[in-house]
Amino acid sequence: MLAADGGDALPLALVDDGVGVEVIASTTARERARELVAAARGSVVLWAGSPDGDPGLSDAIAAEISRLEDAPEVEVLVGSWDVEGGRLLDAVAVMDRLRSPGGCAWVAAQDHASLAPFVMEEAHEVTEALEAVIADPDDVRLRADLTDELGDLLFQVLFHARVAADHVGAPFTVDDVAAALVDKLVRRNPHVFADAQAETLEEIEAQWQAIKLQEKAARADDR
Repeated sequence: MLAADGGDALPLALVDDGVGVEVIASTTARERARELVAAARGSVVLWAGSPDGDPGLSDAIAAEISRLEDAPEVEVLVGSWDVEGGRLLDAVAVMDRLRSPGGCAWVAAQDHASLAPFVMEEAHEVTEALEAVIADPDDVRLRADLTDELGDLLFQVLFHARVAADHVGAPFTVDDVAAALVDKLVRRNPHVFADAQAETLEEIEAQWQAIKLQEKAARADDR
């Protein structure tokens, strides 16, 4: 794995995941192309693209291999942006860092009881922000406020899940919370994820309530 600058975001992320990255000394596209092609003739080489897109490098590599009788195979892999929801992983990582040794002493000292009042407080603030946006949906400032308040409420979810993960007796993690939500949404929407028929809003709501009652009865039987 080669790169132009070990301090760029991609090489740093690779190193963080345990992938060794070697920085090459060449600075021009032509020099880099020669070095990459030479290295590729003896082993598999991966080039971590630079933030500027490595202008001229592709053409230089094409010119370099075109003059070789036994040229190495070159494949360009175009990266993509994080899928929607990718930043949730960042939020989980930040929460873990705050709660872990060496993190924030206040965060580490909290438990479900001490955090419980904040859930209600943040929910009220989300409701107020929602009401403001409903009254003026095109106000950018109000929508920014709602985004911020939803983030504060999400923080409470992540916080309680992280506290729960530390519980010795009955731990659960943020993945368990997400899995429970996914399972519930799939189970309560069989008209989307299975072969049930529900087309009108009334039919969908009635189906949801019926499944909810079935779940409640099943939990009561389990107890």
